Amino acid sequence: MPSFQKIAKPLVQNLPYAPNSAHWFARVRDLGTPVWLDSAWPFSRRGRYDIISAAPLTLICSTDKTDFFADLRDMLDQLEPIETDDGLPFHGGAIALLSYEYGRRLHALPPRNDHLQFPSALAGIYSWAIVCDHQQQRTTLIIRPEAPASLREELQRRLHCAFALPDAHFALNSTWQDDFPADRYREAFSRLQEYIRAGDCYQVNLARRFHAGYEGDPFAAYVRLREIAAAPYSAYFEYQTETNESSAVLSFSPERFLAANNRELLTQPIKGTAPRNIDPVRDRTLAEQLQSSEKNRAENLMIVDLLRNDLGRSCRPGSIHVEQLFELQSFATVHHLVSSIRGELRDDIHVLDALKNCFPGGSITGAPKHRAMQIIDELEPNARSIFCGTIGYIDCNGNMDTNITIRTLLAQKQNSQQAIYAWAGGGIVADSHCDEELQETNNKIDALLNAVPVGR
Repeated sequence: MPSFQKIAKPLVQNLPYAPNSAHWFARVRDLGTPVWLDSAWPFSRRGRYDIISAAPLTLICSTDKTDFFADLRDMLDQLEPIETDDGLPFHGGAIALLSYEYGRRLHALPPRNDHLQFPSALAGIYSWAIVCDHQQQRTTLIIRPEAPASLREELQRRLHCAFALPDAHFALNSTWQDDFPADRYREAFSRLQEYIRAGDCYQVNLARRFHAGYEGDPFAAYVRLREIAAAPYSAYFEYQTETNESSAVLSFSPERFLAANNRELLTQPIKGTAPRNIDPVRDRTLAEQLQSSEKNRAENLMIVDLLRNDLGRSCRPGSIHVEQLFELQSFATVHHLVSSIRGELRDDIHVLDALKNCFPGGSITGAPKHRAMQIIDELEPNARSIFCGTIGYIDCNGNMDTNITIRTLLAQKQNSQQAIYAWAGGGIVADSHCDEELQETNNKIDALLNAVPVGR
């Protein structure tokens, strides 16, 4: 593994604050492997921080012959913590993506053919970041000692000159195709109900995939969609292979997976969904019906119990507690029920161990997790790839925040062919109704699919 050379003290500078940090990302995007952990401010008022970076010191990519988590920890251990009282969440470190497929390795499931060929796990070690704090209305540039002098100079040049967002184009050149059409979904739903009645499982998340061809710049699509589907754990990430194949992840996730701050873990699963409505009275009625739904509350509680068990593998005995049950949270296109569970990390557990112990998130697998994942493999016609994985940071100071990559699209260019993929899923329990579950997936995905322009 590479080692990092320190050349100076950390540099911390204030930059002009703006509610929309898209222009900061656009200035550095072409430095390579750019990432924007995006609270979708000002369109979403739930998040607080945006974290922007590019040009990682090194990339760690999972292969059959490597231990991704061990390699990532080795790299993080080379970065010394930065003592600061600035309250910022990220002072350099790793920004990582785990696809749902990496969970196979963790749960001893056989590999599955995935023609999308997105890495099952990928992390960059980033030596600098722009952090936008929308609560304090402050933007800060942090450059760690490990950053090459040439990168420091380039950042100073790019970030202190006049700049305007480029007028980029993105459009579909085909209609959306359903890779899990309704008749096949109904067959899978019936089979899943048989498993539930037989006691194999209590709940399974069943997901659908859609795809279309596209032309233009995926970042232009992201900028457009974040206005429509704003969510506090959004993210945009680009990855390019040595053979010039490229992928862009466009995530508009409302769901936090796992966060760590001062050795305290927090997970906030979503279970229970209802559509928004432009009529305020009808919208309020839909929200109240969701919050009082016994089915949705029971579904949420199953996942809370699963996640308490997952946290138990990493937390001090007796420290795990449910802070909030069935909280109603309303987003741009849907209402959700959200619960919050906290626990304290054991002294012998690294935050990466906790991430590994909990992945993939129970809210997007089902209960019990291992059996639910086996059933997902059997019933879903496609590998999930980045969908239902996670994106987030692991700071050099040991803090972490990650999302679950729902409401997520993957744009890929392979062999001169360009296609974009989108997914939506929902938890199936004993008293679920097939048509209602189909409609729930439509409620979750329609706003995204319909907002992408077709043609010029």
